Amino acid sequence: MRHSLGLFTAFALALGTTSSFAADRPIVGLITKTNTNPFFVKMKAGADEAAKTNDVELRSFAGKVDGDNESQVAAIENLIAAGAKGILITPNDSRAIVPAVEKARAAGILVIALDTPLDPASAADATFATDNFLAGQLIGQWAAKTLGAKAASAKIALLDLNVNQISVDVARDQGFLKGFGIDLGNPAKIGDEKDARIVGHDVTLGSEEGGRKAMENLLQKDPGISLVYTINEPAAAGAYEALRSVGRDKDVLIVSVDGGCPGVRNVKDGVIGATSMQFPLLMAAKGVEAVKAFASGGGKPKASPGLDFVNTGVELVTDKPAGEMPSIDSAAALKKCWG
Repeated sequence: MRHSLGLFTAFALALGTTSSFAADRPIVGLITKTNTNPFFVKMKAGADEAAKTNDVELRSFAGKVDGDNESQVAAIENLIAAGAKGILITPNDSRAIVPAVEKARAAGILVIALDTPLDPASAADATFATDNFLAGQLIGQWAAKTLGAKAASAKIALLDLNVNQISVDVARDQGFLKGFGIDLGNPAKIGDEKDARIVGHDVTLGSEEGGRKAMENLLQKDPGISLVYTINEPAAAGAYEALRSVGRDKDVLIVSVDGGCPGVRNVKDGVIGATSMQFPLLMAAKGVEAVKAFASGGGKPKASPGLDFVNTGVELVTDKPAGEMPSIDSAAALKKCWG
């Protein structure tokens, strides 16, 4: 009996030791907008690989649809209860998520926004992102140079994300307009410009179906649209289908942002004239590395020089270079794309 108790005690101690070792692995939470968009699928892949390399435990969550703030709040609550050391989040609502983020930071958790800054950006400890204003500006400049003299009489449709006007949505929209040469109203707001070339804005939820419906709505407003900006490449694909259904697919220029493989193939096929490529895998991988460093006693990540976030890069992708603008063609982009 005494021997059996001794074995039981040894077994219990072994279990306790194993649990202790498991507890020594920092928990990192990844919360994406959805788990269906290829951008966030690639982001998760980058986080998974970095978690293995850095010996941390990754726990992943996602909103049910783009714009779902409630699921993201629940995920943060879950991670606080689990004792996470860091949270990486692409917020569905940059303002509404802030109280939950503040609660996590008060618990000593490092919170890093990926791709989409919080509002205010200082609500997170750091942001790892594309320079979304620059991404929009590049395709705006390319469109202006490509249209040449016709830019002065262009009729522009802007296909944005959703009614929340989150920071990434605003930055891309406003960057595009600035790059095209249109005077901005409030740079932090979509839709207050006075330029007569703007036919209107509509929302897409970042989906192909949303892009198609938004394009149909704006074509009803003005069938003569000649230039289309879209928040991302799935929306651009939907816009193209709407244009093709009315025989306008050959004479309307579409520009977008993302750099996903389907979008790059659409550049190759002439569906999209130019897109700005971003690098979601790098955002997530660097985020995991930053949490591991923080959990090991290091400091918080520092922003890139001259910016209030860590810039993970952007490249213009087009098979029709414009002037002296640096760009890569679709063949080169297919070696770097995601999704």
